[in-house]
Amino acid sequence: MQPAVEFRGISKHFGAVKANTDVNFTIAKGSIHGLVGENGAGKSTLMSILYGYYRADGGEILLDGQARRIHNSQEAIALGIGMVHQHFMLVENMTVLDNVMLGSEGSFKLKAKRVQVEEELREICARYRLDVDPLATIHDLSVGAQQRVEILKQIYRSANILILDEPTAVLTAQETESLFEILRLFKEQGKTIILITHKLQEILDITDTVTVMRGGRVIGAVPTAGTTKEDLANMMVGRPIENNLPRKPYNPGAPVLEVQGLQLLDDQGVKLLADIGFTLRAGEIVAIAGVSGNGQSELMEILSGMRLPTEGKLDFLGKELPFKGRSDADGLPRTFRDLGIGHVPEDRLRDGVIKAFSVMHNTIFGYQDKLKNKWGLLDFKAIAARCAELMTNFDVRPNNHDLRIGLLSGGNQQKVVIAREVLAQPKLMLVGQPTRGVDIGTIESIHTQLLKLRDEGVAILLVSVELEEVRALADRILVMCGGRITGELKIEEFDTTRIGLLMGGEHKS
Repeated sequence: MQPAVEFRGISKHFGAVKANTDVNFTIAKGSIHGLVGENGAGKSTLMSILYGYYRADGGEILLDGQARRIHNSQEAIALGIGMVHQHFMLVENMTVLDNVMLGSEGSFKLKAKRVQVEEELREICARYRLDVDPLATIHDLSVGAQQRVEILKQIYRSANILILDEPTAVLTAQETESLFEILRLFKEQGKTIILITHKLQEILDITDTVTVMRGGRVIGAVPTAGTTKEDLANMMVGRPIENNLPRKPYNPGAPVLEVQGLQLLDDQGVKLLADIGFTLRAGEIVAIAGVSGNGQSELMEILSGMRLPTEGKLDFLGKELPFKGRSDADGLPRTFRDLGIGHVPEDRLRDGVIKAFSVMHNTIFGYQDKLKNKWGLLDFKAIAARCAELMTNFDVRPNNHDLRIGLLSGGNQQKVVIAREVLAQPKLMLVGQPTRGVDIGTIESIHTQLLKLRDEGVAILLVSVELEEVRALADRILVMCGGRITGELKIEEFDTTRIGLLMGGEHKS
């Protein structure tokens, strides 16, 4: 088939970090091409070069057989390249229409232009079955609908080459299938799609060819029909992946967390959590399964001290958590950490790291008061030694504690967050979406750490939309829908159909 994109000898360095080294491969026009590799393998850097965010230090890119120098994203868009980022680039208090027009208004007569663009968007939505209202406000849309807005924006800008970076990281199974139907329509119309994902089953389901990267280099490119998940995993990490991690027999200890009658109302009096009650014991992992947006985030915010409940009793190690008599949650997260509650937030970029600070600084945030010398000053020599040990033990790459954490891949950022909480030796660990957007090798590493904590007697409350992750880690499963617990299952009772019904609101009888 005719090539849509050719990478020839592409190299890119960030100081001493080699992100891409002599990258060569071809993407066929009118195909869906998968790009996989570990976090930090160079996938996103390569696509950012194609989209004009970065300039390569060496090599060239050919589009339709013609060498192109792409200096910025505006030039990439003009060449028909569009990119949907893992973290959406949308203004939440603006409408779909305004977000699509933003940066490409093209006229001072905005009223007439808005009418014209709205008509075009409705036609595009009908043609590609996007099911988006151009006049809807972004913050009122589901995550899946917001992603369709990003795709709509690229189609409106006449993208013929569409890059999707971890597009299903926050989607339900139904939303993922809807996205794949849209991508198949794109392919039928001759458009070229580049799909970056860590979900190898999705690679097998939707792509024609897959290129594997490791350490900034291309390891190989194979037709999808002739490969397996195991083959791809071995190519990605250079070794077999352990699917059944060792764990001690289930032997829960004393109650660590007891929740009774927990309720939460928002400012408009809407009930976000209703009658939540459960017990979590030492040495067990209780997983909360459910579609995102059904109260899991609010529950984790309360348990970590970030938010006050409206009603309810919460006991930690036999003592009531200090919510009563407070008008706000100021200082509570610190109090909870001091009590022995660790927290790996669902959104690492919003709540877990500060991108502009170094890896070393991010390893102490929240625990800095415990790392001072006898004069009350931070002991940076000890902190640096501690950080070096942390980075080695948790395989954080690149192993450079002075590097800004924002320059690390998502999976390596996640390792830092988890390591920081593990080193604090919590009695209770709250873990939200621990492997969202991370590669298969990092998933294995994170799961190993969580099971090790469980075997050491730590109580773990896990929130995950990935049912395979729930199956791999949980001792018990709570299912939430509409702010309520609709059912509880032992791991031996795991059944995707039954869990799906509970996630849809059917209560366990």
